Amino acid sequence: MPEFAVWAPKPEQVHLDVGDAQYPMTPYTDGWWRITVDAAPEARYGFVLDDDPTVLPDPRSPRQPDGVHARSQLWDPASATWTDGDWAGRPVHGAVIYELHVGTFTPAGTFAAAIEKLGYLVDLGVDFVELMPVNAFSGTHGWGYDGVLWYAVHEPYGGPDGLVSFVDACHARGLGVLIDAVFNHLGPSGNYLPRFGPYLSSASNPWGEGINIADADSDEVRRYILDCALRWMRDFHADGLRLDAVHALVDTTAIHILEELAGETDRLAAQLGRPLSLVAESDLNDPRLITPRDRGGYGVTAQWDDDIHHAIHTAVSGERQGYYADFGSLATLARTLRHGFFHAGTYSSFRRRRHGRPLDTSAIPATRLLAYTCTHDQVGNRALGDRPSQNLSAGQLAVKAALVLGSPYTAMLFMGEEWGASTPFQFFSSHPEPELARATAEGRKREFADHGWDAAEIPDPQDPATFRRSKLNWAEVETGEHARLHRLYRDLLALRRSEADLADPWLPHLVVDYDEDSRWVVVHRGRLAIACNLGAEPVTVPVAGELVLAWGEPELAAEHTTLPGHAFAVLRAVDN
Repeated sequence: MPEFAVWAPKPEQVHLDVGDAQYPMTPYTDGWWRITVDAAPEARYGFVLDDDPTVLPDPRSPRQPDGVHARSQLWDPASATWTDGDWAGRPVHGAVIYELHVGTFTPAGTFAAAIEKLGYLVDLGVDFVELMPVNAFSGTHGWGYDGVLWYAVHEPYGGPDGLVSFVDACHARGLGVLIDAVFNHLGPSGNYLPRFGPYLSSASNPWGEGINIADADSDEVRRYILDCALRWMRDFHADGLRLDAVHALVDTTAIHILEELAGETDRLAAQLGRPLSLVAESDLNDPRLITPRDRGGYGVTAQWDDDIHHAIHTAVSGERQGYYADFGSLATLARTLRHGFFHAGTYSSFRRRRHGRPLDTSAIPATRLLAYTCTHDQVGNRALGDRPSQNLSAGQLAVKAALVLGSPYTAMLFMGEEWGASTPFQFFSSHPEPELARATAEGRKREFADHGWDAAEIPDPQDPATFRRSKLNWAEVETGEHARLHRLYRDLLALRRSEADLADPWLPHLVVDYDEDSRWVVVHRGRLAIACNLGAEPVTVPVAGELVLAWGEPELAAEHTTLPGHAFAVLRAVDN
């Protein structure tokens, strides 16, 4: 018989609702309530608190087949069918990660449909698939960052069995899987956790009330987070997690929750006999995240590096608005590529204060930072959800790809960028509550109206058409410039795997030359030179060698190379 347990220190009485009956649960001094009841393996159940007759879902619900407001359902991970017993895992450092949103990656928007595209990803040359959040959230579709039942898998994607099949299929093809986990806030629809206990803190962040990881009675809330994180890697065989916006985790305890999670992840990895990785999204430019624990850091595997994105994007596109204000020059690009962070104890005009801390590049390899030309954030959080491919030429996209994939950093692609997808990735949601739906739509319009946008231009996130517009158009992959760009990405990824010089992770070995006026930059990686023309007119670059790969038709000479506008060439030094 299964034991049902729930941490609920707030109510004075808790009843288990399962089958056609309710049973009083036994309280314990630690705030937990427990009872053992005969129930079918897939029984629906929930909890009734005090005199309120509402049956609430389990905070640790393993499955929500009828949505986040309904009863939970038992699901035993031991019943899952796995064929990945020979999977030895793979490390994230130096890999190529492919970020995707299950709902818009394919027309069907399910795990099963995504499995059909795994052969394409293997052929492209990526190493990991990173899933945007797949935890249970309200409605049928959304980005996933409004999750309220963190242990359950979003049912419209295929539920827990669908996720098992997806991860198993990835491992069969040699692909690792990272799952995006959100522990810094809860969504606005279906969040019943405060009814059970002090899950929320007095702090807040831009997305909602903060999580209680350092206030009174926070020990069990921390355990709730840690157990959830470990569940994705243990029960669903994920190879690691992407941790959303860790700068919003307000932890004043002596042992930060990220350090605690990193330690428990390492112990689980040793138990499973395969590497597990934690990749943090952080706005702090704080090297402590990726500094080993024995050297006073948190020991997180790697972190996103928005400075690299900003430096590359602004230099190529010319955009300067908002947090791009300090970026754009080739000097800034060169400095960021060489040092990992641009803001490293330096003044940030966007924040109007000093920001960041220098990275010890002699001790921390570049592969602990992720570089990318775009992410779901850098596309979807734009007013129109427009991709770089909707504003830049194919040549400019190629230059951005060469700078990222030719860098010493761990690389990440956002789904569709490899063929310059013309479809946007807009902010979409499907809150069933009319008032919340209206507030979400009006809030989005108001946010961008403050930045000068016409409210009528902002897509309504609640309109199903916004979701449908954001689905990839796979027919583009084999047409025109899309196909050409796709071939380039495949060639760049193959080069990244085959060239030993591109595997060097140490930034002190990196040399970057540039000419601000002529708009060219050359990144030297051992015997290889990645020469890029960011301008529209041809330029002559003082570097020469054997042509390895190019976009455009460079003219090679004994001591220099002429590049057409918005083009690049990878050159190998030739012995005299």
